[in-house]
Formats: sequence, C-alpha cells, structure tokens
Amino acid sequence: MTLSGMFSQQQINSEPAEAPTLGEDMLENEEETGVPVGELVRQLVSLASYLDKLYTQSHLIHLNIEGPLFFPLHEFFKEQYTKLVEEFDTIAELVRSMDYLMPMCEKGLNSACPRFVHVKSYNAREMTTTYLKNLEMCGMMAKEIIEVAREVEAPDVENFLANTVNFCFKSSWMLKSTLRSQT
Repeated sequence: MTLSGMFSQQQINSEPAEAPTLGEDMLENEEETGVPVGELVRQLVSLASYLDKLYTQSHLIHLNIEGPLFFPLHEFFKEQYTKLVEEFDTIAELVRSMDYLMPMCEKGLNSACPRFVHVKSYNAREMTTTYLKNLEMCGMMAKEIIEVAREVEAPDVENFLANTVNFCFKSSWMLKSTLRSQT
C-alpha cells in the first residue's frame, strides 16, 4: 500500500495540524500518573540538544586531534559522531511520536541545552577529557529522563534511553582507559 492510499487527497492537500511546541501549554497535559507528558518532551528535547552539541564536539575533535594516538582516536571519534547523529534522530522521532514539535534551528536547540562544557584547548588530552565529562553528563541526563518516562508509562522511551545510557558510559570507559594508558 502506498502512502497516498492511506490518506484521502483532501487530507494530503490540507494544511498540517498545529502540533504543540515547547511553550507553557506543554506542562498542562497531565496523564493519569500526574506527570505531564510535556515535561517528558521538554527533557527529551533538552537531551536531543545536548546530543547535537556532543555530535559537533566529537566531529571537531575527530578533525583536530593530534598526537601519538591519532589513528585510534580519529577512528573512535568518527564512530562517536556517527552514533550521536543516530541518537539525536531517534530522540527527535520519539518527541514527534508524542505529537510535539522539535525546535526548527540551532537557536532553539541551544536554548534547550543545559550545562554543556565546551573544549577550550587543542591539547588532545584536554579535548578528550572535556568530551568525556560531557558524555558522562549525557548518560546521567538520560538516566534521569528514564524515571520520568517510567512515570508517564512510556516504555519505548525508557528502552531507548537505556541504550543511550549504555552508549555514553561504554564510550566513557573506553576514553578513560585510553587516557590512563598515557599517564
């Protein structure tokens, strides 16, 4: 069956319905659990924005890192930024599946992004350490959102975020092991 076979021509040609964004009305739609779905969405958008910044940071570290471990770190960061794009995309799809909209540009993502630490040095160890701290923060954010997802009874969100936690802390372990071998 084609997509056009699922909808009438009138539905296809009509203007899209207005979906909620990150406004104050998000917090008014409380489920039976007492936790607003809008709060879960707000936290997911915040995590997505954090992942977007991690993507940029890992991509730039991938391009700029220099030193004796160039080849393995270059490959590691390439894998990181590839995975981070997937993570961002899936979280954005979870937000859309709850019938909310994502921000339309970087400005919107930046306003939703909490406590991100930027790289301030081209020193390989300092770049990697900053990224490591951000990865761990991302894993902790995902853990906190799992609790909200559980309260809202969103097992799909819980499941995906468990994978995000695993990705963040496994990557952190790998970086810590690499950094320790250089001391």
